[in-house]
Amino acid sequence: MTTLKSFCKMRNLPKITKPVAVAALTTLTAVALAAALSWYSPRVYADTAPDWLRAAAHQNLPEYPKDTIAVVLLDEEQTTVKDNGDIETRHRRAYKLLRPEARERYGAVSVSFDNQTKFSFFKAWTITAAGQEMELKEKDAVEFSASSYELFTDERFKAIKFSAADPGNIVGYEYVQKHRPFVFEDDWQFQREIPIRRARFSLQLPPGWEFSEYWANSAKQQPQSSANNFYVWEAENVPAIEVEPDMPAFRTVASRMDIKYFPRDPALRAKTTGTWNDIGVWYANLTSASRIPSPELKQKVAELTAGISDPLKKMQVLAAYVQQQIRYVAIEVGIGGWQPHPAADVFKHQYGDCKDKATLMSAMLKEIGIDSYYVMVDTHRGIVNPDFPSIYGNHMIMAIRLPQDVPINSLYATVDDPQLGRLLFFDPTNEFVPLGYLPSYLQQNYGLVVAPDSGKLVLMPLLAPPTNRLLRTATLTLGPTGNLGGAVDELRWGAPAGDSRAQFIGSSPSDREKIFEKFLGTFLNNFTLTHASLGNLDKYDENFSLHYQFVVQGYAKTAGDLLILRPRVVGDKGSNILTGKARKYPIEFEGTSLQSDVFDITLPAGYVVDELPEPVEAKCDYATYKSSVEVKDNVLHYKRTYEINGVVVPTEKLPEVRDFFRQIAAAEKSSAVLRRATP
Repeated sequence: MTTLKSFCKMRNLPKITKPVAVAALTTLTAVALAAALSWYSPRVYADTAPDWLRAAAHQNLPEYPKDTIAVVLLDEEQTTVKDNGDIETRHRRAYKLLRPEARERYGAVSVSFDNQTKFSFFKAWTITAAGQEMELKEKDAVEFSASSYELFTDERFKAIKFSAADPGNIVGYEYVQKHRPFVFEDDWQFQREIPIRRARFSLQLPPGWEFSEYWANSAKQQPQSSANNFYVWEAENVPAIEVEPDMPAFRTVASRMDIKYFPRDPALRAKTTGTWNDIGVWYANLTSASRIPSPELKQKVAELTAGISDPLKKMQVLAAYVQQQIRYVAIEVGIGGWQPHPAADVFKHQYGDCKDKATLMSAMLKEIGIDSYYVMVDTHRGIVNPDFPSIYGNHMIMAIRLPQDVPINSLYATVDDPQLGRLLFFDPTNEFVPLGYLPSYLQQNYGLVVAPDSGKLVLMPLLAPPTNRLLRTATLTLGPTGNLGGAVDELRWGAPAGDSRAQFIGSSPSDREKIFEKFLGTFLNNFTLTHASLGNLDKYDENFSLHYQFVVQGYAKTAGDLLILRPRVVGDKGSNILTGKARKYPIEFEGTSLQSDVFDITLPAGYVVDELPEPVEAKCDYATYKSSVEVKDNVLHYKRTYEINGVVVPTEKLPEVRDFFRQIAAAEKSSAVLRRATP
């Protein structure tokens, strides 16, 4: 699947100042960090390592797997909440580097901050295996910004490159930041891609303040507490999360505690979102004046919809305009990470981020008499947790309230809500997914629908497999020496169309043949692509078609009078995600899909069928597969159907899915045997 890059960079949490190891950075941020830290890191020898780092360095460690590159000796966060709502946080972290790969992944630390956040302390140390200590201070840090997707933001980073980040050495850092969050919520994540020897989270609340917490992927733990509203949670010997292919989002499987703070001052209570409705009301108030149209915007809507009487066609015209004509540019400073720019400004400048696009689209729909709502989501399924109301998320889409006279037979992303009516979920940012569909990563995912005076969490629909269709037909000819040639036509709609369009549009026209060649090269040797063309590439609301022709030298293997032919020429439905050692985490498919292949292969004259593969029918709770081969009038007919009808496979169902893919692998490797009947 092609990953769309133009997602709204909304604040993940009100406290955004988390320490970030190099391994956890986005690609662009990591590049910026590498450039910033290209200088040689100084080695300042001094017996100044703090006691907490020395104590961490002298711990007895359990036995770790041989491929463990590093271990977190201590991960500590001390949070102090002031009665006026200010929060001070002290972070301490220490690593023991075990393998050379750790130098690249954990040889530096980057800390994010913005205009609402102040540093008051930042130091880093190294303790070598020989006991030497080195210290780096805040003046040794570099500061840089990491913008992406034409993004301007006040978020910046400070980074320090550890001295002597070599195997066997201990590196650690400590920093203190002060900030005033927009909403009183936080999280303590105490599981990572490497083992953690000890993690600790302490919380100091003012008198009269309260808290509530939610534990994910971990048993609930009672804190150590004292009479002065001080609480401590600890975790020891936490195993690493092993990254597996097609696993759910990291945050959905990692052990963590989510926490909310409840002030005693009623004036501050509005900053604690206790329920989903609270969050909805908060965001509705934040955006109450955003969707007021300007005269120019009104005029544009009139121009776009002139002569159109059908409400659905009007909606489609407006949707295409916002998706394709409004450039993605995010300008986020302070509350701008959450609050959209006014619709009139977005239209005037012709750019905006995801929440800006939703704002403009909503204002335009209102001009044709259709109401709509913001929908706060995350592009990773499972991040929005119905059991813990939170503003954690990274994207904004919308829900369109459909009038009763609008037919929904082609509007697959529709939910009938008893309070809000028929809601069509729509992502104005993803230009490749037209109105009526929903990007696969948002399907069967929760979104907070923000009505004018309320908020409601809604499970967005999982689209039926036929809405995401791939139909591949081939007319091929096999020669007596085993050469194969012919043409293939593919018709795609739904997610397969969107993914393919993004891939081809993201490549220059001169490089598009390489996409065909790379695909064919996965299945064929000694082939030549002789022709390739695309249909409806720029018509996002229509089916997308591909046509390609090729010849393959020696496709069928010869053995005396026999030709051994694999009927499944291109494409494969198998998967190796369940090979090797047992998985720990569920499988998450990209989305539902219905895929069909029909190949007709004309056989060489003088050959008869000696053996054909048996028909195969495999199924599990999440998918089905059928294939068959027959020969009629000297033409081999191969048919295959593959349907995915579920997206998340829990671990207890993995053996069933493993057997399913084994059957597919055997079927797709099977061959037909032809025998020469005449000299």
